[in-house]
Amino acid sequence: MDFFKRYGFYFLLLGVLSDFLTPYILGIFYPGLNQMTMVMSVFGDVESPVRGAFLVWSVVSGVFFVLALPAIYGTFAKNSRTLAILLASAIGLYGIGDCIFTGLFSIDTEQATWTFSTWVHNIGSGLGYMGFLLFPLFLILLYRKQGRSRHTKTYVVLFIISLVSAGVYGLARIPAVNDLPILDKIGFCQRISFFFNYLPIVIFAIDQIKHRNKGRLR
Repeated sequence: MDFFKRYGFYFLLLGVLSDFLTPYILGIFYPGLNQMTMVMSVFGDVESPVRGAFLVWSVVSGVFFVLALPAIYGTFAKNSRTLAILLASAIGLYGIGDCIFTGLFSIDTEQATWTFSTWVHNIGSGLGYMGFLLFPLFLILLYRKQGRSRHTKTYVVLFIISLVSAGVYGLARIPAVNDLPILDKIGFCQRISFFFNYLPIVIFAIDQIKHRNKGRLR
């Protein structure tokens, strides 16, 4: 367990890097793919030419996130066990629900009705994305509890930006309005939303790595 607490934030960064790069690297090998108009889940569709690589890659990314959980929890457990559990659970939900479940349960966009695999995939993705969104909120509450106002303000801004970008992505999924400019580029909206969801996690991981390395040098 000490190993995961020591290197957990490196695993967290690896998870973000792996998950973020997935559509751009695999997109090179997907003829006819339009990153601007196609959502990332099409990589795992049964007709996808990169389906196998995407499924494996998704599971690997999810495992990286899961391996980071002991370090995330241990960072704040002394301040609030409840909030520390919620913070770790937010990442756990994303790693398991939106990455590992995506790799194990792919979708078939040609099916008129949802299959069992599609149900699990979509429910897991929904729960995972919720954890993604709530992560900076739990950090705000924890840093407020520690009295670290600068960190609190930083994550308040990041949380607001994350919610706004997620709202735009949500609108892009609504048929009544998704023919409007920008909203008609659902792939673009999704990738922008994910970028601002990743950002608080990346900043948090780098901050923790710097803090721990500084502590070892003393």
